[in-house]
Amino acid sequence: MSVFIAYGSNLLSGPVTASQAFNEVVKNLQARGLIVNRISRLWSSKAWPNPDDPSYVNAVLQVETNVQPTELMSLLHDLEREAGRVRDGRLNAPRVLDLDLIAYGEVIMSGENGLILPHPRAADRAFVMGPLAEIAPDWVHPVLQRTVAELFKAATVGTDAYPLDNAAS
Repeated sequence: MSVFIAYGSNLLSGPVTASQAFNEVVKNLQARGLIVNRISRLWSSKAWPNPDDPSYVNAVLQVETNVQPTELMSLLHDLEREAGRVRDGRLNAPRVLDLDLIAYGEVIMSGENGLILPHPRAADRAFVMGPLAEIAPDWVHPVLQRTVAELFKAATVGTDAYPLDNAAS
């Protein structure tokens, strides 16, 4: 199944660069059997909703997997924990790693173990739609029936997002 995963981080530890941290995530996904087919460039944007928090680095990956959506989300949460992310109940708090399941093929689901597909807020986020447009310009949101380019233009959150010069891989 073709799957899109969004990557985000605004808390790096030590001398690790954003590119190194992202490459480590890619390696960890591959080590767990996911086939990484496409990787966007890294993008930067101010933190939302509090722009005083550290800026984010974001990217989107297209992977192939037979892992079912809820199991995949659990795997992504495991990777976040291993990277040092602590979920303390605060929404949109700064984090060392944020992995979101954006879309799982054409699957539309709501509520199974709290998982909603496609991701319910991704279409509004320029820092997700911009990187997604780089790697899947023909993708159409299965619920909204709009192209990723249309969604990127209409995004209302993270509209300051821009690609960094370096490629992620």
